[in-house]
Amino acid sequence: TAINLGASLARHGKRVLIFDFDPQANSSAGLGIRVETASTYDVVINDAPVRDVSVVTSIDGLWLAPANPMLAGADVELVPMMAREFRLKRMLDGTRGAYDYVLIDCPPSLGLLTVNALTAADEVIVPVQCEYLALEGLSQLTATLELVRRNLNPGLKLRGLLLTMFDGRTNLSQQVADEVRTHFTNTFKTVIPRSVRLSEAPSHGLPIAQYDPSSRANRAYEDLAEELIAGTLTEVPA
Repeated sequence: TAINLGASLARHGKRVLIFDFDPQANSSAGLGIRVETASTYDVVINDAPVRDVSVVTSIDGLWLAPANPMLAGADVELVPMMAREFRLKRMLDGTRGAYDYVLIDCPPSLGLLTVNALTAADEVIVPVQCEYLALEGLSQLTATLELVRRNLNPGLKLRGLLLTMFDGRTNLSQQVADEVRTHFTNTFKTVIPRSVRLSEAPSHGLPIAQYDPSSRANRAYEDLAEELIAGTLTEVPA
């Protein structure tokens, strides 16, 4: 989602930075970029300026601050640091004039890295796979968002939930989609379909916009970018 939304926003003429904050470095690999020098680890741990770690991508207007596996240890290294929840915010605040959008790709956990990302962010987009187990984690996530709002970032908004891996041939996908829309009225109208081409694209180091621009998945991400730019969603209580 970070890769393909970022690429679609850039293709709409926006200046976009993807900040890969996941130790698995999937956004970096999915854009065909391997870390050779500094990474987002150095930003949050060693106070390296974001501009010094950012690299250009194959999409005009899209930059990447790459991750590397050293981030896996950052959760532990952050524990004794002063104002540990605000380290990423302090570094990213200096980039606000340089980009129209900064997309922070978070790890699939609610540790200190994710808390740093939520403290730094203005809005949150939550991708939800159209599978039953994906629903189970939503209550914990929304509770974490409320804790961050209350204690660290009062202005944080849940911009919307994004339904992904939707398979129109199954009742389960439709049931999950209906359940999410029932409980979260700020779910994006755009739905990302399950797609083999979308799954293949990261192995080639390309966003779907370059790998298969005629695919349904690419059209979906174009629609998502347009929906995000239009700003049609309004904040509702989680």
